[in-house]
Amino acid sequence: MQAGRENIFLIGLMGAGKTTVGRILARRLGMQFVDSDHEIEARCGVTIPVIFEIEGEAGFRMREEQAIADLTARAGIVLATGGGAVLSEDNRRCLAERGTVIYLMGAPEELNRRLGNDRNRPLLAGADRLERLRALHALRDPIYRSIADLIVESGVRSAQTLARDLIARLTGPQAQAAKSTAPRARRIREA
Repeated sequence: MQAGRENIFLIGLMGAGKTTVGRILARRLGMQFVDSDHEIEARCGVTIPVIFEIEGEAGFRMREEQAIADLTARAGIVLATGGGAVLSEDNRRCLAERGTVIYLMGAPEELNRRLGNDRNRPLLAGADRLERLRALHALRDPIYRSIADLIVESGVRSAQTLARDLIARLTGPQAQAAKSTAPRARRIREA
């Protein structure tokens, strides 16, 4: 992959590091960084918790689907998606067809620790956060895996180290060979 010629899409549960790693990848590859949740907030003029409060999850997901369709049509971007973006078949198709999909995988316990006291996560509000993260992981992990070109454990390394390793995998000779010889979701994996 050459910088600016293909999109990179980061998927995974909340707290996996998509935004942090995405910004580093974009800067190092000379690409534009976009966070789909931030884009939705900019379009609506309110925060995601407010969208959930007014329109519910279904309303938010409709807005997210439009944003993903628009953003994945761009060229040369690193896109950090919301954790639930993969629930939409249309989103999965856009992501899989328009770029390299990287699943940043984290254990629910680690994600819970990372999220700390973050109150901007409507799907975690009012519930036992760890149990909710476990349930979301059980539901979404197979979906993330189904469209991922690259699966990387995000919990044990710094964002800088993870980004450096991803760049090597995305631009190195093994990336080109893997893309041409293996089906999606089996191309390049690291557990």
